[in-house]
Parts: sequence; structure tokens; C-alpha cells
Amino acid sequence: MTYHTWMRYFSPGPVHHRLGLVCLGVGLQYGTLPVVGPRTLDHHVAVVISSGSGWYRTAEGRRITVQAPALLWLLPGVVHHYGPDPQTGWDEAFVDFTGSAVAAYTELGLIDPERPVVPLADTVAARAAVGRIARAARRGNPLLEVETSAAVHELLVALRRARADMAPDGDPVLTALARDAFQPLSVAEHAARHGMTPAELRTAVRRGAGCSPKDYLLGIRLSRAKELLAATELPVAAVARRVGYDDPAYFSRLFTRRVGVPPVRFREQQGRAVPGGWSDTIPDPDDPPLITRTPGGRAHSE
Repeated sequence: MTYHTWMRYFSPGPVHHRLGLVCLGVGLQYGTLPVVGPRTLDHHVAVVISSGSGWYRTAEGRRITVQAPALLWLLPGVVHHYGPDPQTGWDEAFVDFTGSAVAAYTELGLIDPERPVVPLADTVAARAAVGRIARAARRGNPLLEVETSAAVHELLVALRRARADMAPDGDPVLTALARDAFQPLSVAEHAARHGMTPAELRTAVRRGAGCSPKDYLLGIRLSRAKELLAATELPVAAVARRVGYDDPAYFSRLFTRRVGVPPVRFREQQGRAVPGGWSDTIPDPDDPPLITRTPGGRAHSE
């Protein structure tokens, strides 16, 4: 059995690096590919294995079996050594990337330096993101660096959603926290509701959302507060109570510190009348609400 390979490499300039993530290369390969390494790189690589099996050897010499679908993380400065089964081969796509945003994605748990081999539930969305990079790689594309940068962001999200050990939208604990976010409960009380200690809750939330329970809840509460300030005429004190704060002065201090402006100022900037009320229903991207014109020239909303 032979192997087939296609790859492109890019050299983004200084202004492109300010996008936060830049793509340095992309490749699509399948078959009985040669063994890689041992070697080290100065940037990150995501290797997506769609079919087949093989192995990965850590810097400490531990051999890990790789069974598709799976993800290999190749980290800068870390020795890696891997290859497909010599009898069956595998189907892989790889993306080389770097940038200042890598640190944030790592802190948020989308890149896990402790797990070089990550089992995936599927590779459909990840391969679609790689496909966008490959299509952008056509010669002479003036938007090459911008398109590939956007696709790397998309790829990291797709890989996080595809992890086999976690539901697409995160740990069930996060779903429950989001549901109860507006209740005036402390972190300890939230933990008790789930039969967990505060330390266990902190571990679960940091694993799933990359932040503390307090910051996770605060983000949900303030997002809802912004919606109420922008779309209703509720007094600030009433908005505070709606999102779980009995003390409007404390709520205003939190809002100002996190958002950068007081609630009243945010309302002045963003407030607008919403006839018919605010909707929590997310529009269908395939059938969004539109303003169209009838043959007679009259506008109406669909």
C-alpha cells in the first residue's frame, strides 16, 4: 500500500500575526505514511486522524495507541514521534499554526498540552475547517492569510466540540449552572446542588469552560443584564434582581468593572425600543427573519 500527500506552507507577515492566530501550513495525506520524528517544532500542529490506526510515542518514551477518529497535538519544543500502522495506514489532515491567541485557547482548554492524543467522536466539522484552509491556499489568493486565520479559529472550536470525552456543549454541570445562573446562589450552594464540593465544582468548570465558576456565572448574568438594559425600560435595580443580585449598588459596581461603563451609560449607548418584546428564540440560520418587498413595493417582515 502506498501513500498520497498534498500540502501547502504559508509565510504570514507581521500585520497578519496581529490577527492572533496564523496558519503556517496545511496538508491532506492518506495511506501507509512514513513515520514522523523524533523531532521538535517551534509552533503548534493539529493532526486530525479520520480513519485507520497507529501509534504516538511521548517524550518520556511511553507508546500510545492511536485509533481514529483522533487528534494529535504537536506542541512547540516538545519531542514527538508517531506513525500509522504499516499494514493499514491512516487518513490524516494537519494544520500548522501559531500566534498570541494560542495561550488563551490553551487556558480555555481548547488546546490541552497534557493530552497529546485526544479521542474524537467524529472529524466532520474539523475536516470541513481544514477544507476551507485548503481552498484558500490557491495561488494568488489575496485573502489567503485572513481566510486561513479565521479557519484556524474555527478548527480549534470544532476539535473541542468533537472530543469524545465531553458533550459538544460541555460538561453537564455547565448546562445546569447556566440554567440556575440567575438564582441568588453562592458558588458553594451551586456545588451542593450537584453533590460536589466547591473545589470539585471549580475543577469541573475550569475543565469545561476554562474559567472559575464565579466568572462563568458572572458572564452569563452580565450578558442577560445587557439584553435587559438594551431592550427594556426596567430600572437598573429591577435588572439586577432579574439576574440574581439583590443589591443594585453591588450589581452596578460589578457591571462597571467588567463592562467598562455603568449600566445607565450602557443603556444610553445601546438602548432601543423592541416592539413586541425581546425574544430568546435563536433564529434559524437557514431561514432567518427578513424584510422583503411585495410586488406592489410594500415592505413586510417574514
